[in-house]
Amino acid sequence: MKFSIVVPVYNRPDEMKELLDSLEKQDYKDFELVVIEDGSSVTSEDICTQYAEKFPIHYHFKKNEGPSIGRNMGASLAKGDYLIFTDSDCILPPNYLSLISNSITDEYQGYGGPDESHPDFNNMQKAISYSMTSLLTTGGIRARKKNEKNYVLRSFNMTILKAAFLKMGGFPATKLHPGEDTIFGIDFLQAGYKTKIIPEAHVYHKRRNSIQSFYKQVSNFGKVRYLITKLYPETFKITFLFPSVFFLFVVLSALLLPWTRILFVLVVSYLLAIFIDSSKKNKSISVGALSVWTTLVQFTGYHLGFSRAIWKVEIKQEDEFNLGITKK
Repeated sequence: MKFSIVVPVYNRPDEMKELLDSLEKQDYKDFELVVIEDGSSVTSEDICTQYAEKFPIHYHFKKNEGPSIGRNMGASLAKGDYLIFTDSDCILPPNYLSLISNSITDEYQGYGGPDESHPDFNNMQKAISYSMTSLLTTGGIRARKKNEKNYVLRSFNMTILKAAFLKMGGFPATKLHPGEDTIFGIDFLQAGYKTKIIPEAHVYHKRRNSIQSFYKQVSNFGKVRYLITKLYPETFKITFLFPSVFFLFVVLSALLLPWTRILFVLVVSYLLAIFIDSSKKNKSISVGALSVWTTLVQFTGYHLGFSRAIWKVEIKQEDEFNLGITKK
C-alpha cells in the first residue's frame, strides 16, 4: 500500500463524515485511513463503520492525550510506505492523492501543501481562512511558494516517508500545542531530510466558527511562536514581528490622531486593501468586511500571546511556562 492517511479526532463526528466523504471520492485508490479517536465523548466510530465497506479504515479508541500522541500511534499502525497527516476538520479535493503520488521522488522525504477555504464554508470560516493565508495578512507563508527551500512541514497537510518519520521518533509528546508539528518539521530538516511543497495539493480547512475561538487559537500561535524561537533561534524571521508592529502602529496612530492623520490614513488604507482583496477572492462584500475584523483579531491575539510569552519567560522567568521542552 502506498499511502496511510492518519487522522486524530476529538469529538468531531460530523466533520469526520465530510472528510470520509471526500476520501471516498478520491481518484487514486491505493490508500488506507487510520483514525485515532482521542478519548472523545462523542465518537466517530459509527461513521467510520459506515465507510469501511468503501475503502480500508482502521479505527482505534484511546484515552485523551493530544493529537501528537494520536498521530504517532496511527503511524505505528500504518501499513503504507508514506504517511499522510491531515486534520479531522479538513476536506480533500478528489485529485489530492493523485497529485501527491505524481509528485513523489526519491530526492525528497517530506511534502507539504496549502490550506484553503471551500466555497460551501460559512462567511466566518472564509474570513478566517483569508486572514490566515492571504499575501496581505501573512505573506502567503502557508505552503504556497512552489520553490521554497527548507519548508517546515505542517500536520494539516503533510506527506512523509514512513521510514523517515519512524526514524525521527514521531512528533514530540509535549504540551506545546499548537506547535508540535513545527518542532518536528524543524528537527526533520536539521536531521538532513529534504522537503518539497506541492502547491496544487491543497486541503479545505474549516477553521473556527466564532471570533472567541479564533482569538484563543491565534493567541496560542503567538505564544508558541516565541517559545519555538527560544528553542531554535536560527529559525527566527523578521515577519514573526509583523503582528506586533501592526498592533503598536495602530495604537500609535490613535494616540497621535489629534495632531496628525497620516498614520491613521495608512492603517485605514491597509484595511481597505484587505476588504477589497477578500471581497474579490470570496466574491462577497460580507466576507470582505468580516475579513477586516478577523485580521484585526488575528494580529491582536497573536501579538498579545507573543508578548505575554516574552513577559513570563524573560521577565518573570517562569520555568513552567516553557513546559520543560528540550530539543531531541
